[in-house]
Amino acid sequence: MELCPVNSKNRQQVNDFIISHWFSTDMVIRGEIVDLAVADGFAVYDMEELIGLITYRISEEECEITSFDSLRENQGIGTSLINKVKEEALKHNCKKIKLITTNDNMNALRYYQKRGFDMVHLYPNALDISRQLKPSIPMIGDFGIPLKHEIEFEMIL
Repeated sequence: MELCPVNSKNRQQVNDFIISHWFSTDMVIRGEIVDLAVADGFAVYDMEELIGLITYRISEEECEITSFDSLRENQGIGTSLINKVKEEALKHNCKKIKLITTNDNMNALRYYQKRGFDMVHLYPNALDISRQLKPSIPMIGDFGIPLKHEIEFEMIL
């Protein structure tokens, strides 16, 4: 497996991957549309197959993970991507890494806490606002759970 930055050589493949997993390159985070088509990130490849991706943005002393996908569990792909973003955040003198997930994402709730992230905010009914910006967000999420709330995690560096 090879981990490499998102750049002009793999950008189209990365954007196609984002669309296949998130339905568009627009991600709504806390009522803001974030264009993942131009986001910084890292990709993991097995041969030429894209099997993991993380995108992020850095603003002042915060690094925010804007998308995160690992297609193969228990192989260290996700952990290597998180660690790479952590390295970038430290290079930019960030004080923390933060991210938003939704109330239905049980795998993410478990995953982030096991890797040192703390749940710091619950934004009740935030998806009502997000759907106004991106109507394709479904009403029902994973495990048949109504998709309603955003949950913010952070890792202090």
